[in-house]
Amino acid sequence: MSLLTATAADLDADSGDDELEGSWTALVEHVRQHRSDLVVLPEMPFAPWLAASSDVDPDRWGAAVDAHERWFARLGELGTDLVVTTRPVVERDQRYNEAVVLDGAGAVLATRRKTYLPDEEGFREATWYARGPVDFPVVRTPRVDLGVIVCTELWYPEHARALGRAGARVLAVPRATPVSSVTRWEAGARTAASIAGAFVLSVNRAGAATGDDGQPLGFLGGSTIVEPDGEVLARTTPTSPFATVTIDLELAESARATYPRYVLDA
Repeated sequence: MSLLTATAADLDADSGDDELEGSWTALVEHVRQHRSDLVVLPEMPFAPWLAASSDVDPDRWGAAVDAHERWFARLGELGTDLVVTTRPVVERDQRYNEAVVLDGAGAVLATRRKTYLPDEEGFREATWYARGPVDFPVVRTPRVDLGVIVCTELWYPEHARALGRAGARVLAVPRATPVSSVTRWEAGARTAASIAGAFVLSVNRAGAATGDDGQPLGFLGGSTIVEPDGEVLARTTPTSPFATVTIDLELAESARATYPRYVLDA
């Protein structure tokens, strides 16, 4: 069997540096104890959620870029083979939310930029940064072939289907979503898994961010790990922010030949 041990990890970068450091220390212990091969982190996990506000501040964006660079240098502490998350970047005076796949030492293996951007209270993403191209490649690594779908992109299931057909066995979904929508996001992850015939790790932020209206956004985790037929294997909670399962990648391989994946759409 082709086994992969995968961890979904809620991190809290909105409650202060001490809280983030504590979350990280606990995650390192968890990942090493479970000998995880793959760790999926939330959307922009190492800085406060900038899109909570409509007041775009390039200095705050620059600080977030620097914070992610510092934390990426520490990824080797996890002792894992692969890490998937997103980070803020700047190119030619344009800001982007960039999905990134890294090896265990923090070296970048692949990147793509978030395509579908919301713009509403607490999630002023289209205000803060530019839209990336419609590009959802399979990232082929020695451990697993995977695809990255960032938050809102989960609601464009044609990309999950295409990734599954192109050979992705895992879909990593870093996200930032409020606790009030946990049920909806779990339904989305289950649907994406069923469409793609792949394991899905949908991983949310945790923390105390607030919107322009002063109301808490409620990033309280609620991450899920889902198998290729849409059954939930594990969930995180505010008291259990990390979830790890060992998955058989051959199940994703065989899922391609079963309903509804074998049905041709063209």
